[in-house]
Amino acid sequence: MRRLTLPLLLGAYFISALVLALTLWRGGGGWTVGVAAFVGGLSFALAVHGLIARALASAEVAEDIEAIRAAQRILLEQIEKMDERVAEAVKDVAKDARKSEQLAGEVHMLEDLVHRLSVRISDGILPPSQARLAPQQQAQSKALLETVRAALTENRVDLYLQPIVGLPQRRRMYYESYSRLRDETGRVLMPAEYLKVAEPEGLITAIDNLLLFRCVQIVRRLAKEDRKVGIFCNISQASLADESFFPQFLDLLSTNRDLAGALIFEMGQAAFDARGSVEARNMAKLADLGFRFSLDKVTDLDLDFQDLARSDVKFVKVAAQVLLEQLTERDGRLVLQALPDLAAEDFAGLTRRYGVEIIAEKVETERQVVDILELDIALGQGHLFGEPRPIRDQVLAETAPPPAYVQTSLARRAAGGRF
Repeated sequence: MRRLTLPLLLGAYFISALVLALTLWRGGGGWTVGVAAFVGGLSFALAVHGLIARALASAEVAEDIEAIRAAQRILLEQIEKMDERVAEAVKDVAKDARKSEQLAGEVHMLEDLVHRLSVRISDGILPPSQARLAPQQQAQSKALLETVRAALTENRVDLYLQPIVGLPQRRRMYYESYSRLRDETGRVLMPAEYLKVAEPEGLITAIDNLLLFRCVQIVRRLAKEDRKVGIFCNISQASLADESFFPQFLDLLSTNRDLAGALIFEMGQAAFDARGSVEARNMAKLADLGFRFSLDKVTDLDLDFQDLARSDVKFVKVAAQVLLEQLTERDGRLVLQALPDLAAEDFAGLTRRYGVEIIAEKVETERQVVDILELDIALGQGHLFGEPRPIRDQVLAETAPPPAYVQTSLARRAAGGRF
């Protein structure tokens, strides 16, 4: 458009100067005046044209500069976006590397647990209690042990969760985890079935350790889904004292300290009272990471609350029947036989002063709920509120290391190789 504008302006200047000259000539000014007018008018028009041309050129340069600046801004924005994408990619790579490293560590732990269990079962070694059995019974025990080993190795371990509810609303507050093993046909092996052969063989520690490991994985998976749940997971005295397993387990928890609010380790009252210095020290290490403890199978209500507080025990589970059988009347008031100087309804308040919450477990009837509420107990567990149910298969599958990977690791270890 600009190429057409300038010639048109020049033509307009020429015509204007010519019209001016002709006008003066026809008005009697003569040819001299007309030519002078023509030259003067054309010179003036060309001078004005020069100013206009420079103005247009300046405007064009300004437009070009603004276009360059706009292009520069767009380029800078694209560079910033590219930097952000590169930074995110670096973070993803680092996250994947940490995840792969963590998975490798977990598979190594699982491999070690299964290997230790396999060594005990291999070569047909039977403990003295099993060796005294008839040959047919020995064969059955060994077959059952092999089924247990295969279930652990091939990831046929199911976790069941039973709700712990708040009273009286019965809103689900926590869950307790249970384990079940399955044979190759899918039949569930109840603990009573395999413990009778696994315990004499010394396999209970290996099984407990593996289930502890799996429970941590499940809690971590639920936490990623923003499911704010607290899960009680049994930890045995043997696991706390296992010099091979516990340091690895502690490392696993150290990298998952954010789970401290969702994972409560549970042990029986007898095991807690019988704990030695090693077990107490390892409990303290877990407490330093922020994890809490619970006592179950409580039969003696004359508890050392200061010891519980020092050990970070935050929950005590007492069977509803045990609680109610402890009730007796003295001097016109209802008390607990183990604490005759304390009113029964003040027992839960006393434990709370030490940061301990009472959970009435094995609640089976509505009548028991009424009696428990009269004792000011705020948490309950039992079939009345919900039976243990298996956690969905998808979560289990996503938390379990690939069985093929474990099998490969076992094969390498059997061949004398390193993981």
